[in-house]
Amino acid sequence: MKKVLISLISIFLLAGIATQAADLVIESKTQSFNEGESKIKFNGDVKVTVGDVRVEGQKADVGVTKDQKLDTATFYDKPYAYEIKKNKKREVKANILKLSLITKVVRAEGDSQSIVFEGKKPIVVINADVQEYDTKTGIMTATGAVTILYKEIETFSNKAVITTTKNGDLKNLELIGNARVKQEENEAFADKFHYDAATKMLTATGNTTSNAMMDNGETLTLKANRQEYTQDTNTFNASGNVKVWYQDYFAQGPKIAVYPDKVTKKPNEVYFVGRSSISQGPRTIYADKIRMIINPKDFHAEGNTRTVIKNIGSGGDSDEDMTLGL
Repeated sequence: MKKVLISLISIFLLAGIATQAADLVIESKTQSFNEGESKIKFNGDVKVTVGDVRVEGQKADVGVTKDQKLDTATFYDKPYAYEIKKNKKREVKANILKLSLITKVVRAEGDSQSIVFEGKKPIVVINADVQEYDTKTGIMTATGAVTILYKEIETFSNKAVITTTKNGDLKNLELIGNARVKQEENEAFADKFHYDAATKMLTATGNTTSNAMMDNGETLTLKANRQEYTQDTNTFNASGNVKVWYQDYFAQGPKIAVYPDKVTKKPNEVYFVGRSSISQGPRTIYADKIRMIINPKDFHAEGNTRTVIKNIGSGGDSDEDMTLGL
């Protein structure tokens, strides 16, 4: 769980195609203007260059406004767009690619894929039904079966919203709807994930579940209404109907704080705050505060503690079988 959250913040996603002020150059085998449709049409080996951006395809058209200004360039039949700056290459593929020369919005429709290369190695791959990037606001929105692959990290969501700075660095990331983050054997689920680069905090809300693989091969499972991970302090918090499963432990309460082991850096101390309980086999202990230790396995309860042992007399024929040994 923690490995997933730590690694996710390292993602530098595709900032989109920068449409800065530059000459627009269009090459093709044929070009024609249809006054009735107010479109300039291009066919055969279409190549469009705007600054560092290049778009290639077989068919395209550009809308013309009433005052004879170029409006939206639309590329058909699976065009290919890319931008190369220094050692990084960014490319976009889709069934249809639209570039607004007025609003500076790039829209990729149908089986869209964005890839960021470092040298020849792809470092980020984004797939979605539609991807749209607003170069003025620095916001990219991907919708429809959105997947993001960054090294060993995989994410899935119905929608993703990525906000970048003017330099193209990640500012905010949102995964919305049936969201999942997976890294190797660790995974987390939620209705929504939000990462804030300024605070270095990743927040999961709505039906959250985290599964973390421990060093001993056992899985620690945590469910809550809300989960938060803060990178700087390496701490984890959860609130709202919190439930934790680990081996034969089951604990629940309104709120928890999780602290890592100083050596392994993995979750090791779980503090339940508010009226909580921890169960092990037939025994359940209720308390105002519970400290649960993963390794070595242990727990400590304090504050109005109460212990309930279920079915303690079920092994005999009658209550007379249970004695104090006197």
